[in-house]
Amino acid sequence: MSEIAAEEPRRNEGPPPDRADSTVLVLTAVTAVASALLVRFLLLEYESPDWYRFLGPWYRYITEQGGFHALGNADFSDYNVPYLYLMAALTYLPVPAMEGVKCLSILFDLALAYYTYRIAALQSPHRPRRALTAAVIVLFLPTVVTNSGWWAQSDAVFTTFLVAGVYHLLRDRPWRTCSFFGIALAFKLQAVFLFPLLLVAVLTRWVPWRSLLAVPAAYVALDVPAVLLGSDPWQLLTVYVRQTGTYKDLTLNAPTVYQFVSVPYGEEDPVRRAGVLVAGLLVLALIWPAVRAVRRTSRAQPEDRTAGNARTGLTATVILLLATACAITVPFLLPSMHERYFYIADILSVLAAFQRPRQLWYLPVLVQLSSFGSYLKFIAPGVAPYLSMPAHGVLMLLALIAVLRATAHEFRDTAAAPSGSASRTTRPPIPLPTPSARCAPDAA
Repeated sequence: MSEIAAEEPRRNEGPPPDRADSTVLVLTAVTAVASALLVRFLLLEYESPDWYRFLGPWYRYITEQGGFHALGNADFSDYNVPYLYLMAALTYLPVPAMEGVKCLSILFDLALAYYTYRIAALQSPHRPRRALTAAVIVLFLPTVVTNSGWWAQSDAVFTTFLVAGVYHLLRDRPWRTCSFFGIALAFKLQAVFLFPLLLVAVLTRWVPWRSLLAVPAAYVALDVPAVLLGSDPWQLLTVYVRQTGTYKDLTLNAPTVYQFVSVPYGEEDPVRRAGVLVAGLLVLALIWPAVRAVRRTSRAQPEDRTAGNARTGLTATVILLLATACAITVPFLLPSMHERYFYIADILSVLAAFQRPRQLWYLPVLVQLSSFGSYLKFIAPGVAPYLSMPAHGVLMLLALIAVLRATAHEFRDTAAAPSGSASRTTRPPIPLPTPSARCAPDAA
């Protein structure tokens, strides 16, 4: 069985919650959702600079051009067309423009909390309150509330698809995993921050190479409606290439390594190019030891492989820790990052903390202090003079060190666990399906 719930230790098994407990759980969830919506409702009337400069003009253009017909030429925006489809659909509804766009992102806040619940529930299927707590925390994270309710940004949209991809990776559904990653990439380029995790999964044979075809397939499929409406296919396929040259600054209020780099004015471009190269090399340097650790753990379990149930070091914990490490490492090393680009890390740090509460309970605190502190630099000009961006960079660096250490310890403990069992601090590795099961379609 490939589901995470099936690999839980016996001590976590217990009777299902009674009807009274279920009622309390439902009432708690409804109250949390209602409260989260109320908080966001109080922010709807505020107009952010991004709405004034970008999203608002795009929405008006789409309205003036007749809704979906505006996408016959999508060069009025620097976004890929999937998000523009959603904006175009809003123009047919009797809702105010800014409030409608914000509510669209708020819906994905709820979807993000839902997938947070599903992932946390995999670890403790008989402790739904624990999973609900994780979902509620995500729903009330300052960055999540502000991003949709005040900023009208769409980071919840692509992040929802990424987290859904992680969920299906945990459930051993490679095609769905790659499809969701492809959808996320079609919405925003920042989805690539989590692609090193996908590469580790492929190199360790947890995800078949052929499943990667779902990534470009999903991307291209979402562009097809715009092509049919008249958009230039090449323009749609190269939209992210044009995006990379939009901003020249080494960092745009982002708590990255470039908070500690000083470059004379006008000489940013060579540093940016070198920074991208160095970031790529460092990420690859981190991927290689992860792959080696997984393979070393697999070699330590020869009897399981001969039984047709090969093990890898990709436990549920390792997957979540690697995902969190990628979500912090990649934007921390890349130049020209915005403050919002740690949004994926905001979510995954909560899941990592719930997966390893004793070691990482403080991880989401560090990430939020750094990430939301960077938000304040932009959304609260009165507070900005009192903020230290290098200090926020240090906080994010501490978060990165914490998750990398936890990942290394998890690999060590998994490799040290006796075959067929797990150490006290490590959950049993996820069993790879037999070759025949690998060829079967993804289970529902």
